[in-house]
Parts: sequence; C-alpha cells; structure tokens
Amino acid sequence: MKFTKIITTLAIASLVLVSCKKEEDKNLANIKAVESPKEHKAIAAENVQTASFTIEGMTCAMGCAKTIEKELTNLDGVEKATVDFDKKTATVVFDKTVQNQENLTKVVQATGDGKTYKVSNIKS
Repeated sequence: MKFTKIITTLAIASLVLVSCKKEEDKNLANIKAVESPKEHKAIAAENVQTASFTIEGMTCAMGCAKTIEKELTNLDGVEKATVDFDKKTATVVFDKTVQNQENLTKVVQATGDGKTYKVSNIKS
C-alpha cells in the first residue's frame, strides 16, 4: 500500500513538473524581439489596438501563463500584455503599424511546442 502511494505521488509530481515545459520553436526567433526586457515606445493614439483572445492548453499560472505573457510583452510594438490563467485569456495592447493579431497568435502557439497552446476567439 505504501509503495503504491509513493509511486502515485512520484507520477503526479513528474506530471506537474513536465506539464509546464518551456520549449521554444525555432520559428519563434523570427517573430519575437530580444529576450531582455525592452523599453516600450509610446504608441500614437490612432495606432493603438487591443486584442483579446482565449488560450487553451495552459496548465499552470507561473510557468505557462507568465511565459506567454513575457513573450508577448517582449514583442516590438507591444505596449502591454496580460495573461489570465484562471480565465484562459490574454489581452494585448499594441501598435497596429508594427504588430498584428496573426503574429500575436503565432508567438503564443510557438511558445510551447507548437501544439500545446491554441488561440481562439480573437477580438479587437
């Protein structure tokens, strides 16, 4: 009985640790900006656009959601990005002359292995 509990506990712990893997797709390098935090340039009022969308596939707030948020925030032309793990949503404020919804979607999906995160219900 004790042996079964130990095996079950180890299996669950392994699953939790592996589920928040942080792999990057090679194509992501072509889409995202430099890894270090960047200064955000002011966006002209007529160029400000906000996109909200659903992200399926996140398994944790600190690994998945924060990693996606960081990737979006580091994109050129993005003023602010927030990812809400509980609601499975992201909201991105960006310069529409620099970024677009298609790139935002590509970045989110490429943050995992290209299959883990799925973007849907994009609204601007």
